[in-house]
Amino acid sequence: MKTLLRNKEGFLARGTSVPGPAKYRPLLKECMAASKDHAPSEDAQDLLWDAILEEEHADRVVLSNPHFFGSQRDALDGQRLYPEAEDRMRALKALFPDDDLELYMAIRSPTGFLPKLLEKAGPGRRQDVLSTTNPTELRWSAMIARIRAAVPDVPITLWCYEDLPMIWAQILRELGNLEADSKVKGGMDLLGTIMTREGMRRMRAYLHDRPEITEMYKRRIFAAFLDKYAIEEALEEELDIEEWTPELIARIEEAYDADVDQLSRIPDVRLLTP
Repeated sequence: MKTLLRNKEGFLARGTSVPGPAKYRPLLKECMAASKDHAPSEDAQDLLWDAILEEEHADRVVLSNPHFFGSQRDALDGQRLYPEAEDRMRALKALFPDDDLELYMAIRSPTGFLPKLLEKAGPGRRQDVLSTTNPTELRWSAMIARIRAAVPDVPITLWCYEDLPMIWAQILRELGNLEADSKVKGGMDLLGTIMTREGMRRMRAYLHDRPEITEMYKRRIFAAFLDKYAIEEALEEELDIEEWTPELIARIEEAYDADVDQLSRIPDVRLLTP
């Protein structure tokens, strides 16, 4: 969200607004909860946009919320990822019936997703999740298929959390509806979390001396510098689940790779890759 706000002025100049989350997260939460009991009024859409945009005028608005589909506790029910996802998309569609909605989100391997999900969970919740969830059978493709069935006209763009440092600049451009080679602020910020300062300095200097390099070719350069200057500890997932053996982890990753491949086959779903 911080990087999006850094690009706020540049995005707005091209017709895309990035409101601060305090303007809309509580408001949307209340309106979506109210929509469960009664349909939104005819003027609800205009009132919401007035409250969110205030004096801004935009053709496109980026609304970001890491918990839009549910809190950490509500993110998993047995083998169902975000069981409320399709209902929340229906509610959003009802609030903005005349707008062209698009969904952008990251997916993550269960080897990183589940430990993160359970990092603040109590012993009871932790035991319940680990006893009722088989990480080799968690499928993002099943969740996306549910959303696709609920709101078939909403385009979906996905990326793997593991690829984020490599494609962060592209994601920013996608969100801002910018051209492929447009300048964005903070496009290499996430690389800085997994690469040494010396590596980042050398890479920036290398790119600065070669302004003709395309965005797609930059990813080869990112990979080359990471190969030499990566911070190994930053690349390793912290797996705080003692029950997971190396063999199980390998099977989880294999299933995740197959799931990602399945996602790329779902109609009207785009998968951004390095």
